[in-house]
Amino acid sequence: MSVYIDSSSLLHHDQEKNLVVTCPHCQVVAHITATAVPRFEDLQLYKPKQVGIVYLCDNCHMPNFLRYTARTYSANRIELAPQFVEVERAKEKFTFTYLPEEVELLFKEGLTCFSAGAFNAFASMCRRTAQAVFADMGEAGKMRLFDELNKVRDMAGIAPEAFAKIKNILFGSETDPRPNPPPLDGYEAGVVLEVIKDLLYEAYVRKGKLQQAMMVRRFFLDETATNLSSLVNAS
Repeated sequence: MSVYIDSSSLLHHDQEKNLVVTCPHCQVVAHITATAVPRFEDLQLYKPKQVGIVYLCDNCHMPNFLRYTARTYSANRIELAPQFVEVERAKEKFTFTYLPEEVELLFKEGLTCFSAGAFNAFASMCRRTAQAVFADMGEAGKMRLFDELNKVRDMAGIAPEAFAKIKNILFGSETDPRPNPPPLDGYEAGVVLEVIKDLLYEAYVRKGKLQQAMMVRRFFLDETATNLSSLVNAS
């Protein structure tokens, strides 16, 4: 993949037509178009290690800011790494309705850390979230979620190194020789996020939705029985 800025300050990206992100403004996975590229002369003068480019979301037309690492500076072009960092990330969504208050508070702060790219702070908040869950569910609930974690590992094919970090973050004890969660990169943080979302869903959301559905069905069943009884009495 080739990404570079030429001497006319034009951005060339051979995957431009396929460049999509989750827009932090409209929350839609949409194509983005480059609208503001730094001047070639300024980049050649200062030679920054990273280059920021403003894109326009094709769905809501709001600005998206991406940051690229500068690979090489030559006389007529500046090569950029194809990987980019989203300066402003879309907020992660989750159904908080069924979570206990403390778990909800901690996990919301964890998601804020993730959206800000503070992945190690995110790992710490995930550990605190897990501890709040275990305090709420007890030892039996903790063991059930550990079994669920192993199922997730098998289903998702999580690599041993990544799984070891996830287990340390969520199930590590404060009495461990190294009690702090291990450092994470962006990909590993994303894996941890999907895992803890799945565990919280299994622990609270699935049960809550099922109970709510049963209550709704019971309500309509009682309403139907009451209406039938009224019709019989009226006749």
